[in-house]
Amino acid sequence: MPHALSELSELFIWPHAGCNHRCVSCDIWQDTSRRELAAEDIERWADEWQQLGIKEVILTGGEPLMHRDLGAVAAPLRERGMALVLLSTGILLKRHAQQVVDNYDVVLVSLDGPPEIHDSVRRVPRAHQLLVRGLDAVRAIKPDLRVAARCTVHRYNYRHLAETVRTAQELGVYRFSFIPADVTSEAFNRAGGWDADRQEDLVISEDALPALDQELERLFTECADAFSSGMIQESPDHLRSYIRDYYAAFHRANPYPAVSCNIPWGSAVVEVDGTVRPCFFQPEYGNLHEAGSLEAVVNSPAAVKWRTELDVATDETCQRCVCFRTVDLPAGIGPA
Repeated sequence: MPHALSELSELFIWPHAGCNHRCVSCDIWQDTSRRELAAEDIERWADEWQQLGIKEVILTGGEPLMHRDLGAVAAPLRERGMALVLLSTGILLKRHAQQVVDNYDVVLVSLDGPPEIHDSVRRVPRAHQLLVRGLDAVRAIKPDLRVAARCTVHRYNYRHLAETVRTAQELGVYRFSFIPADVTSEAFNRAGGWDADRQEDLVISEDALPALDQELERLFTECADAFSSGMIQESPDHLRSYIRDYYAAFHRANPYPAVSCNIPWGSAVVEVDGTVRPCFFQPEYGNLHEAGSLEAVVNSPAAVKWRTELDVATDETCQRCVCFRTVDLPAGIGPA
C-alpha cells in the first residue's frame, strides 16, 4: 500500500501555543492560553517515533522557548539520536542560550527585513536588536552553532529584499530563504481563515508586481554572492516563480506555480493539544492522546484514504501552499 506509512523522515512538534511576537502575517500571538505539550508525553511517545525512523524533529511555533521546560521536551528526542531544529523569534535566545546549544543542531530564526522593517513587521520594539543579542549569546558558548534564517515576503517588506539578505549575512547565517505569505489557509491560529480585507492587506497588490519584479532583479544582481555561495539555495528563476508568480496567481493573473510536494507521505505535525496533521495547512488526521500512537493516527483508515485520494497538482490547498518542499521517502511509498 503506497499510502500506508512504514516510516517518517521528519516530525514537526508545536510545544507551546503562544508567541512573543505580534507579526502582521500570523495570529498565533493571539492565543494567550499558555497551553503546551507535556514533557512526559514526549518521553512516552519518543520510542515509537524512533521506531518510525524519524531522523529530524523541528520544534515550531509560535515560540517554542516559551515552554516551561523545553529542555525536557528535547532530551528524550536527542537521546534517541534525532536531530533537532529550533524555530525561534530570537527574543528568548539569550535567556536560554545554554539550553539552545545543548539541545539543537540548527536554530532557524525569522528575519523580515533590515532592522527597522523587521521591527515593524514583528510589531515588537527592538526585535532585531534582541535577535542579535540572542545569537551573540549562543555563539559565545558555541561559535559554530548553525543558524538559518527565513523571510516571509509580503506588502510590508517586499521593497527591501536585497537589504534583508545583507542583514542575514551580517547575522552570520549559513542558509537563508524567502517564502510568500500564506493568507488563504486556517493555519497560524486563523480559525475560519482571514476575510478578504485581511488578505488584501498583506499580499503584494497586483499594481505593485512591477515594483516586485524590479526588487527581485536588484536582489539577484546586488546579492549574487549569496546565490553563488549557496547561502540562498534557490535559483533566481525559482524565486521569480515562487514569489512573483505566486502573488500574480492570487490576483488571477496566472496559475499558481506547479507543486510536487510529497510531505504528507514523509512528515507530520503534532500540535500543542496532540492533534496530528499531514502538514500545517491540511485537515487533521486525528489526535495522539486519543489514538495512543503516531502510527495509529497517520495510518488510520481515514488518513490512508485521504493520502490515496490526494492529488497535490489539483488540490486547492496544495496549489496555494507557500511551502515548496520534498522529503526522502522509502521506495514504493508516496504519490504516483
